[in-house]
Amino acid sequence: MEAVQLDQIFWVFYHALKLDLSTAAYLSFVSFIFLMLLNVTGKSVFRQINIWVVSIFIGVYSLTCSSETGLYAEWKTKLSAKALAYLSNPIEIIQTVTLSELLTLLGVWGFTTFAGIWIYLKAVTTKQKIQTASFRPLWSVSWLLPILFFLIRGGFSAIPVSVSSAYFSKHSIMNAAAVNPLYNITFSLLNAAKLENENIFGTLPKQEAVDIVKQLHEIEYDTTTFILKTDRPNIVVLLLESWSADLIESLGGEPGITPNFRELEKEGLLFTQFYANANRSQQAMSSLYAGLPGIPVTTISDHPDKYAALPSLSKDLQLAGYQTAFYFGGQLNYGNILSYLMSNEIDVIMEGKDFPGEMLRGRLGVHDGLMLPYVAGELNSLKEPFFATLFTLSSHSPYDFPMEHHIQWPQLEKEFVNGGFYTDQSLAAFFEKARSEKWFDNTLFLLMADHSKNSYRNHPLESFEYHKIPLLLYGPALNDSLRGQTFDKICGNTDVPATLLKQLKLPSEAYFWSKNLFNPTYAPFAYFELNEGLGWKRPEGYFVWDKFADRYYQKNLPSENEQQIIKEGKAYLQVLYGDFLKY
Repeated sequence: MEAVQLDQIFWVFYHALKLDLSTAAYLSFVSFIFLMLLNVTGKSVFRQINIWVVSIFIGVYSLTCSSETGLYAEWKTKLSAKALAYLSNPIEIIQTVTLSELLTLLGVWGFTTFAGIWIYLKAVTTKQKIQTASFRPLWSVSWLLPILFFLIRGGFSAIPVSVSSAYFSKHSIMNAAAVNPLYNITFSLLNAAKLENENIFGTLPKQEAVDIVKQLHEIEYDTTTFILKTDRPNIVVLLLESWSADLIESLGGEPGITPNFRELEKEGLLFTQFYANANRSQQAMSSLYAGLPGIPVTTISDHPDKYAALPSLSKDLQLAGYQTAFYFGGQLNYGNILSYLMSNEIDVIMEGKDFPGEMLRGRLGVHDGLMLPYVAGELNSLKEPFFATLFTLSSHSPYDFPMEHHIQWPQLEKEFVNGGFYTDQSLAAFFEKARSEKWFDNTLFLLMADHSKNSYRNHPLESFEYHKIPLLLYGPALNDSLRGQTFDKICGNTDVPATLLKQLKLPSEAYFWSKNLFNPTYAPFAYFELNEGLGWKRPEGYFVWDKFADRYYQKNLPSENEQQIIKEGKAYLQVLYGDFLKY
């Protein structure tokens, strides 16, 4: 990726000016009301109220800036309504940062808050005392109103200022720096407030959008290429925390990061164009169990009242005789994951507190090197056939796994790369144990990431390179003819439920958003959500679009069918969000 030029850093301040002034004007308007009352009445109580209001504004603004600074490196996005939902479990957030990082951010927040309040008291309120010796009539201060409204609106142009007013660079981090954090989070919350009232992603006539999406999911004929040796294998999903495709040499990553995964590829079927549809673990759960794509602005796990409307892979497999299980070395309350898993009526749910107390733990929970081999033995207690998900955690910050850094070359995300290496070593330990267990010979393994994250390649969040993740089918239940082969058509993690059910010759019609990847006639496409838009990829090309800013982050489409592909993506998001409102 092209480096950020020094002059762009200076341009950030220029392009930030409109939103900064608009934000300042919004806040000043509240202060203006109290100062106007102070000037008109001469009563000092309004001055005291104003001091408290301004102090709160300074504290909130400072908290927003310091929080965003701390989280941006991990999430590569500004604070939004969706991000605030994650903060409902602050202990989980705190556990993902080091003590020094936490103390630094708290120190920055405290210093900037108290410094801001001190400057305000010294530089502003002292003058207020002098000026309020005698009060003024209303008309003498009303001239400030048009100035405030001018700044709030961002000038005299026909279109008022918006978040997109600060965008100027092809580098996401430059645009993020130029967007005022308090302005951004406020309008994100206002958009989120519309959730239950309107389809905020509507761009096409409703029926036209529905027809386009239905056509995308239609198949020429209902057939499936069967890839398994048995109709009822055990199914084990190894859900790899944050594994970007950049960790996998065969998917374009650097050699040596995940050597054990590479060995498994020799006996498995590797998907080379497999994409995560969202950026958070809880969104991956609804993709795996319901085939539901990620929803902008919110997540389905934050709406337990909608769970019952979703299909459930776990329940459907139980009806077919499967026992179901979920294992995780950490805490499942983060992102409301536990409530979602319980709504799927999974038979066995084991999280960090349920593992033996003597097992070595980090800040997030039991390390992968201990959890995975332990669960390989625990699977003996399940009745075959079983469907089990093993969710790893050591490739998630704060990366306190019990191993020295093996890989020294990354200049960026070295801890993450070494976390991937550690989990890869843990996979080797898992399979060494699993191969000796009685259930192994009738098992299909799916090794796949829950989502991606920033890597040493530093792909923009608004790119398909960022969202590319691994999927490897492996195990004795896989047909011998597929070992060492690749699957090269575009697809994503929402397609897992329908694909598995078809392989088991079970109904999959309830999983509208999930494609059967082994039907040769399926329409290849991939989608991912942004906080306020989407990415859409077809064999012909792709685009990434922000709906509220009406801006394309990326667009690489052939001119002859550019408009049709754009319509497909926008229709997909519109219908998906419309369905979410109806659930």
